[in-house]
Amino acid sequence: MSDLDLAAVRAFMAAVEEGQFGHAADVLGITQQGVSKRIAKLESQLGVRLFDRVPTGIAVTAAGMRVLPRARSLLSAADDMVAAARPEPRPLRVAIMGERHATWQSMRYYLDRHPEADIDIVPTTAFRSCRDAIIDARADAAFARPTGGPRALSSEIARTPAYVEPLHLLVGKDHPLAARQAVTPEQIVPYPMWVPGASVPSEWADFYREWSEFSGITVLTGRTPGGLPEREDDRITHRRPYGLEAAFDRVVASDTLVTCCGDGIRAPWHPHIRRLPIVDPTPAYPHALLWATANIHPALPHLIAYTQENYNSDIARDCWLPDADRSMFVAMPGT
Repeated sequence: MSDLDLAAVRAFMAAVEEGQFGHAADVLGITQQGVSKRIAKLESQLGVRLFDRVPTGIAVTAAGMRVLPRARSLLSAADDMVAAARPEPRPLRVAIMGERHATWQSMRYYLDRHPEADIDIVPTTAFRSCRDAIIDARADAAFARPTGGPRALSSEIARTPAYVEPLHLLVGKDHPLAARQAVTPEQIVPYPMWVPGASVPSEWADFYREWSEFSGITVLTGRTPGGLPEREDDRITHRRPYGLEAAFDRVVASDTLVTCCGDGIRAPWHPHIRRLPIVDPTPAYPHALLWATANIHPALPHLIAYTQENYNSDIARDCWLPDADRSMFVAMPGT
């Protein structure tokens, strides 16, 4: 078998992430025919079909799903080799969870005010988290909760508070709580709170478990309330329901179900969703900046200092935080 063509592997990854060959072509800056040829070459080399055609674009086959993590690792290793060969400093790699999240908005704010900063955003998912990126050395820094989760941070990973994010309750317009200006945990207790993403073993799943234990609120997880866990290939294989839009539709259709989201999340607009502050106390998700103590990237100290200077510590004391996080987030950085 001939050596694998990295360009073909990149085309495969782009097609997986974009869901259509045409969109993958736009990302790669080549024609759709070029993407098709590269993927056909990779399929020929591997001896398997990687995609099936579906009405909305393409779906990854079972063989493609087996190839996917290896392809991701192969491209990461290739990029690291190129970076290691360059005499000049490479960009600072910062792992962030999705464009809708508050930490992504925070980095945009930072980059807008520091256009000279050379930073590569390392996007992550619920299944390959920011914590994974820093533990596996795929990023120089990461924004994530510093406690909980299936993979503990070692003493070689430093951390500083970055952002305490208050949670809001989301209900349909006909829900019994919809007309309130704010709600307390006690008022939410009769209504199950659906948090689909908390079905994935993670630091945020642990956060919602701890919040449920404290507040008495029933937290349901899964692709449907209390149903099967979300899976990494839900979007890729078009398995529904998935995404915030689908979750909002289900909440709107129910007069009992509620959900929540962070204050800084750019939630999709829905005409029948009502957002209510949670008070007495306000639960807040703790985001920290994480980095390896041995990391000597020259741009890292500036990002650390900026994060410490702009941490919203003024609201942390009055929020509910998990016990494991409270001492770090209520105390000022460096104390």
